[in-house]
Amino acid sequence: MAVLVLNYDYQPIHITTWRRAIILVLKQKAEVVEARSDRRLRTVRTEYAFPSIIRLMRYVPVPYKHIPLTRQNIFRRDGFRCAYCGTSHNLTIDHVIPRSQGGESSWENLVTACESCNRQKGNRTPQQAGMPLLIRPRKPHYLLFWLRGAEEVDTSWRPYLMLEARV
Repeated sequence: MAVLVLNYDYQPIHITTWRRAIILVLKQKAEVVEARSDRRLRTVRTEYAFPSIIRLMRYVPVPYKHIPLTRQNIFRRDGFRCAYCGTSHNLTIDHVIPRSQGGESSWENLVTACESCNRQKGNRTPQQAGMPLLIRPRKPHYLLFWLRGAEEVDTSWRPYLMLEARV
């Protein structure tokens, strides 16, 4: 069960486990903003609601809003699927516009491709090869990137994430 972590100013900064969230609350480093009503944690002396959203008690500067451009992050952004055929086997990285034609190594020009599609496309653009992309490559928003790894997205998170405005 994932828990959304808000900074002191209510800006979402991270997603953590329920265990880590409860530790932060018990150490008085965070407070529960919203709790789940369906589950409770019982100790010998007291009972706690499982948190859904917590807020840190002091402001923490967030320098890591930048997602590094790495092979693993390209795979993750594309859902570990080939951008041409959708398979999840023998994955590689492909330049949409080949480097020989001036293509750069950027979020907007790199996609996940299986070895077969990468070989078939070769040194051509998707249009030249007749292989349309199933996804539009773009730089991911750091919070939406984290959410892909979350086992579930609680509906109570929506006002803090403003998902309607970003999707």
